[in-house]
Amino acid sequence: MSAPLADQPENADAAAWLAVAAGTLGALMAMLDVSIVNSSLPNIQGEIGASGTEGTWISTAYLVAEIIIIPLSGWLERLLGLRTFLLIAATCFVCFSMLCGFSGTLPMMIVGRVGQGFTGGALIPTAMTIIATRLPRHQQPIGSVMFGATAILGPIFGPVLGGWLTENVSWHYAFFINLPVGITLITLLAVAMPHKKPDFDLIRQADWLGIVGLIMGLGGLTVVLEEGEREQWFASSDIRTMAVVSAVGFILLAIGQLTANRPVIRLALLRDRHFGAVVAMTTVIGMVIYGTSYVIPQFLSQIADYNSLQSGEIVLLSGLPMMAMVPFLPRLMRLIDLRVAVIFGMTLLAISAYMETDLTILSTGSAFADSQILRGFGTVFSAMFMNQASIRSVRPDQASDASGLYNTARNLGGSLALAGVAVIQDQRVWLHSRRIEETLSANSVDVQTYMSGQARMLGSMDTAYQSLGASIQAQALTMTYADLFFILSVGIVCVTPLALLLRPIPKNAKPIMAH
Repeated sequence: MSAPLADQPENADAAAWLAVAAGTLGALMAMLDVSIVNSSLPNIQGEIGASGTEGTWISTAYLVAEIIIIPLSGWLERLLGLRTFLLIAATCFVCFSMLCGFSGTLPMMIVGRVGQGFTGGALIPTAMTIIATRLPRHQQPIGSVMFGATAILGPIFGPVLGGWLTENVSWHYAFFINLPVGITLITLLAVAMPHKKPDFDLIRQADWLGIVGLIMGLGGLTVVLEEGEREQWFASSDIRTMAVVSAVGFILLAIGQLTANRPVIRLALLRDRHFGAVVAMTTVIGMVIYGTSYVIPQFLSQIADYNSLQSGEIVLLSGLPMMAMVPFLPRLMRLIDLRVAVIFGMTLLAISAYMETDLTILSTGSAFADSQILRGFGTVFSAMFMNQASIRSVRPDQASDASGLYNTARNLGGSLALAGVAVIQDQRVWLHSRRIEETLSANSVDVQTYMSGQARMLGSMDTAYQSLGASIQAQALTMTYADLFFILSVGIVCVTPLALLLRPIPKNAKPIMAH
C-alpha cells in the first residue's frame, strides 16, 4: 500500500492556494485599471481642465509605465523577494490610485497614473510566477485558468465598470474602488506568502545596461506607437526623439544580453521554438483583445450613437463564454491536445473578426452579438491553453523571466493594435470618402434631384451639403471599421500555423515540484 501512496503527486496546501488567489486578484486589479478610465475620459478631462490631446496621456501614461515594469519584475522579485516585492507594489498601487481619485489637475493625474502603471504592472507577471512556483504541475492548469481569466476579462470589464461608476456615482470611484480590493490583496499576501530575505548583492551584479535599455526601449516604443498617428509620426520632433531613445535602448539591451552574467531578462528563452511560438501568438491575441475592445465601442459610439455603458455591455458579451467555461477548463486542458485547442481557438477568432466585415451604417450592437460570443470561445481556447503552455515550457527558476516576456508580448500587442487602428482609420477614411465622392457627379440628374429634396426638407442648400458630407463621412468610417476587422482576421490566420510548433503537454506527465 505504501508504494502507490508514495507515487501519488502531492497537492498544494491552503497557503499555496491563498497565494495563487492573491496573485490573481492583484493581476485582475491591474488589468482592470488599464481600461477602466476609457469610459470616463471625457468627464475626467472636463474636471481637471485637460484638452482632448492631453487627456489621452491619462491612458498612455499607465501603459508606458506598465510595459516597462513587467519585464523588470523578474529581477526585482529576485532582488527583494517575492513577498516583499508584492507587498510594496500592492501598497503603492493603492496609494497611487487614491492620488488619481483626488486629482484636480492634469500633472497630478499623470503622476498617479504613472505610479499605478509601475506598481500595477508588477502585479501581472508575478501572478504567473506564483502559479509556476507554488503549485505542482498537475494543479497548474487550475491556476492558469484563474490567471487567464484576469487577462481576458480585465480589458473587457474595465470599460463597463468605469462607465457604470461614472454614470451612477462619479469617475473618482473608478480609482477609489482599488482601496478595498487592495486591502484584501495586502492581507492575503501577508498571510499566504513566505518571506524571503532580500538579495541586495544583485544591485552590484545587476545588468544595468539591460535595465536602462529596457526602460528606454520599451518606454520609447510605447510612446511612439500610442502617440505617433496623433503627432503625425516623424513629422513631430517629439516622436523622432522617442524613436531614437527606443533604438538606443534596444541596442543597450542587446549588449547586456551578450555581456552580463545574468541578463535582466532572458531573451534567449525566445530561441525555444515552443516558447517563441507562444509569445508570437500571444502578441496577436493581445491585438485582438485590446483592438476589439477599442474598435467596437468606437463604432457603436460614432455610428450607432451608443453611450459608453451600452457599448461596454456589447464588449462584455465576449466574456460570457469565459465565465461559463471556467469550471471545465482544467479538465479540458488535460484531455485536449494543446495544438488542437490553440488552432481551434485561433480559427474561431479569425471567423469572428471576418463576421464583422459586413458592417453597414445601419448596424447596431446586435450586429456584434454572435461574433462577440464566438470571439469569447476563441479567446478561451487560444489564450488559456497558451498561458498553460508558457508556464510549462520553462523551468521553475525561469518562470519570472518567461512571465515577463509573455505579458509584455500581450501588452505590446495591444499597443500595436491601437497604433495600427489609428493609422488605418486615418488613411482608409480619407480613401473611402474620396471614392464615394467620385460616384456623386454634380451633373447627375439623380444627385441634383436628391440635393433639391434635401434642401427643401432641411431649409437650405448649405444645410443639405453639410448633411451629405456627414453621410459620406459616416459611410467611409463604417467601411473603414470593416477593413480593420478584415485585417485582423488575416493577421490571425497568418500566425495560426505557429501552433504546430508547440509541444503537446504529456497526458500523464510526472509532476515536477517547484522549489
